[in-house]
Order: sequence, then structure tokens, then C-alpha cells
Amino acid sequence: MRTTPRIRTTRTHRVLRASAGALVAGLALFPTAGPALADDPSASASPEDGSEAGPTEAGTTFRTATALQQDQAGTAQASVGDYLYWVFPADAGQRPTVRATVTLPEASLRHGASTWQIDVYDGLRRRQACMYGHQTRSAAADAATVELDCVLRPVRAWSEPWANDPLPGSYYVRLTVLDLPDTDLGQPIGARVEATSIDAGSAHDVDGTLSEPLVPGSSAVRAAAGSTASASPTDGATDEPVVVAGSEPEDGWSSGWWTQRWLWSAGGAVLAALAGVFGYSVTRGRGRPSHLPPGV
Repeated sequence: MRTTPRIRTTRTHRVLRASAGALVAGLALFPTAGPALADDPSASASPEDGSEAGPTEAGTTFRTATALQQDQAGTAQASVGDYLYWVFPADAGQRPTVRATVTLPEASLRHGASTWQIDVYDGLRRRQACMYGHQTRSAAADAATVELDCVLRPVRAWSEPWANDPLPGSYYVRLTVLDLPDTDLGQPIGARVEATSIDAGSAHDVDGTLSEPLVPGSSAVRAAAGSTASASPTDGATDEPVVVAGSEPEDGWSSGWWTQRWLWSAGGAVLAALAGVFGYSVTRGRGRPSHLPPGV
């Protein structure tokens, strides 16, 4: 009579050990957590060395914005009071950071302090708010440079039409001066802009994708190229799609269907199955032990 509890206890321990091993194996299916959002703005705003040299001019409107790739440094020589525009691509899952440095005129030529600002707009020209950073800064009358930075929200693969979430496509950077003495307008300045990004992690993945990234003008250019090719097929035109220069990442846009949520779903299904097997093994009815004599 005393052997029955021992047998049951031994079997239970075996089931627990097997289930624990299977649970550890199931947890291995889960991806490691994405990089946490930095809480210190100065950490993300620190300049990075080794950025590639980019264009040496800037546009003055949205339509003439100078194209940049991420990790490129665009420079320009301009005058105080000019609106300077650059555009760069950002894909789903990225968290872009824009940095700008303005080299001010000589202190002996200035008549007071000045306030500078960078603004970031998406492909629909909606102004995107900064999570943190120094989007607006004032420069003293004797300052040599002023540095600005803006850390955007993570880019989502899909969003509701009424939402203002960042979506894959082009992002415009506008650099301008907000306030300064009128006598300082027109003085020469130097500007440097750079856009970088990090992986926002699987916590920002969504089920959905855009039919096309928000790249202004690309669809119109493709349509114009197609009509030209069909109207004059013998003039050397090709059927290759025409894309605005610098409007897409160097390695192309992500497809949008694969996210790490697939791994989380598969891992959850495995753990649920293991939990069901373990629960059944613990709670199922026990038959009559075969070693007991009849009538006991």
C-alpha cells in the first residue's frame, strides 16, 4: 500500500522535469527584446563618426529638397533667413534621428542672439513631432555653432487613415532661423544635416502594410514614364520604373508581411500545447496498479 504514493510521486517528478525542459526549449523560440528606447536624449543625440559624405547643397522648398540617404551628411552654404530642405527615406521598424549643425557668422558681424529650429515632415507633408531632442535652440551672440536634433517616433508599417503616425516613405527636414536681429539677415552660414536610425524592435510591429511607401511624385513619374514608353516605343524608352532620386533606401523597401510577431505567435502556440500536455499528465485519472494483488 505504501508503494503507490511513491510510484505516483516519481511519475509526477518525471513529468515535471520533462515539462520544464520543453518549456525552456519553447522559450528559446522567442526573439530577444528589441533595443529599449533611450531615456537620455543626449545619448541618442551624440554625433556619430564615420558618416558618408553627401550632397553639398540644399533645396529651398519641398519640391526642390536635396535627397539624402541615411548615414549621409549633407552640407550647404546659405544665408541667414533661408529655408533649407533635405529629404531622406525611412522604412518600417526604424526610429529616425535627425541632427543639424549650423556654423554661424563671425561674432563681430552679428548684433545679437538667434534662435534656430529643425522640422521634420513625412511624405504627406504632415509635421512629425519629436519624441525628444533639441528641436529648437538659441545661440548666443558670440556662439560659433548651434546644434539641433530630433528623435522621431518609430515608423509603422501601417496606420489608421485618421492617425498621424510615421509611415514608410520620404521624410523632409527643414532648417531655418526663427528669431534674430533684422540686421543679421543675409549673412553667410554653413549647415550640416545627417539622418540616422535604429531598429525600434518587435514591440512596434503591426499587422498590415501600405500598398506603396509615401514618396511624393514617384507614382506620377512612373505614370509619365509608362505613357511615354507606350506613345513612342522606338525612342529608346524602357519599361523600368522610374523612382525619384534618393526616395528609397539603398537596399529597397521592406515587404511588410514578415515581422517578429510571427515568432511570438509560434512560441505562444508551442507553450500552450506544452501546458496542455502537462496539465493532462497531472490531472488524468490513475488506473489500478498492476503490482497489487486482487482484492486489495
